[in-house]
Amino acid sequence: MATPAQAASAYRYWSFWETKGSTWSYATKGPAIARPADGDVVGFRYAVSEDSGSAAKPRTKPSFDTACADTPAAGGGKKRVAVVIDFGTPKDAATKATPPKPRTDCATLPEDGTAAEALALAAKPLRTGSDGLICAIAGYPKSGCAETVDTEAEKKTKPAAEDKQDDGGPSVGLFAGAAAISILAAATIWQLRRRRT
Repeated sequence: MATPAQAASAYRYWSFWETKGSTWSYATKGPAIARPADGDVVGFRYAVSEDSGSAAKPRTKPSFDTACADTPAAGGGKKRVAVVIDFGTPKDAATKATPPKPRTDCATLPEDGTAAEALALAAKPLRTGSDGLICAIAGYPKSGCAETVDTEAEKKTKPAAEDKQDDGGPSVGLFAGAAAISILAAATIWQLRRRRT
């Protein structure tokens, strides 16, 4: 049985999202493995989450046409992938500083390129941990990597309204792939916990 401290813990990290139609869905593969097709949209959201079911989605609606409108069509073994980056809200930041505004970019990369490669092209500099976890995108945050957060302690210091989000909560696509997502989320959380043992 989990202790109260364990039950109240979460992690402050970058989550990875794919799209199902016009909605965000928690990715079933890591960005270093996922290979989006030409015309796909991938998203990254920095937030405090306990698991995939409570993970905050990117607040920008996925739109390849908008993101890649000014990028020439790919050809010759290349593809275009839209990349949405949501740096989260002040309550997600470790220092409670104001995060950068969400941004959308269009990456052109080889047809067999991964989501991680698209992100690297769209938002330098990246910072990763020795275990491959994404620690910072476009230099944010400046320090730290998937820190443990005492959610109960944070709730006591924040107004209730701050706990609400305009586009949070899991999508229908998330529940549809719950089994696969649970495995990915469990592996990610296990990896995070293992780093601290």
